[in-house]
Amino acid sequence: MRESMSKIASFCGSAALIAGLLLLAQASAAAQPGSFIVAQHGKQVGDATVTFRPTAKGFESTSIVHVSMQGLNYAISKDEELTAANQLNHAQLSATVNNTAVSLTATRDNAQFLLNVSANGRSSTLRLASHPAAVFLPDFDPGALDTLLALAATQNSRDLWAIIPKQTGAQAGAIEPVQLVTYADEAGTLDGKPVTVHHLVATIGGAKTDLFSGPANQLLQAELPQVGFAVVRKGFVLTPPRKAGAPPATPPQAGQTPQSANPPAPTPVQQ
Repeated sequence: MRESMSKIASFCGSAALIAGLLLLAQASAAAQPGSFIVAQHGKQVGDATVTFRPTAKGFESTSIVHVSMQGLNYAISKDEELTAANQLNHAQLSATVNNTAVSLTATRDNAQFLLNVSANGRSSTLRLASHPAAVFLPDFDPGALDTLLALAATQNSRDLWAIIPKQTGAQAGAIEPVQLVTYADEAGTLDGKPVTVHHLVATIGGAKTDLFSGPANQLLQAELPQVGFAVVRKGFVLTPPRKAGAPPATPPQAGQTPQSANPPAPTPVQQ
């Protein structure tokens, strides 16, 4: 009897340890809240905040972004419902781009995402292929990039997708595969304390975004495809800092953000 009780106690202890490790793994792969600045060529042109709230089925997240500069006044408010595995169930986006208001919703519907768009008094519905590890990715949104990092941790950086809520030709959005490559770690400080910085490069629709994350997998900095733009967590400094791209030759047109290739990336250490 005593031997049986000892085995049961040992089993329960092992089960508790395994459960604790699983919870720790899930926590380390969870997206992180924070406050960010949006900069162009090192000068702040906007700000962003991201919050995450646990629910019975997973998480709710909110991103609020403002960018104000010559040729571009941009504001978004995005609310999402995510599963416990950071997978998208529903997203609601309200945006204003140079005084033009746009409203979008993305809802998972069996084998499709339904993207409903309302702008300029017109509404349309776009059906996109559904992928479990898909991120709803508006411009300048650190919350979406943080969720991408969380999904990459649980997906081993494979089978990642991005829903791009942006006019592309006749369509009001698209879903694109995300190719993620890991580079050598770098260094930085967060709130004045040294921190190891993981460096990844995400290629989405042919455009590259440099992502820098911390030990807890939280987004620290993103060098965006738009020329010279970066989103940086407040209190974070990359050392040495990345060199911003050259200033654009002409101001962006109304309703557009400037496009440019990033500087050459270092040699990847892991595919």
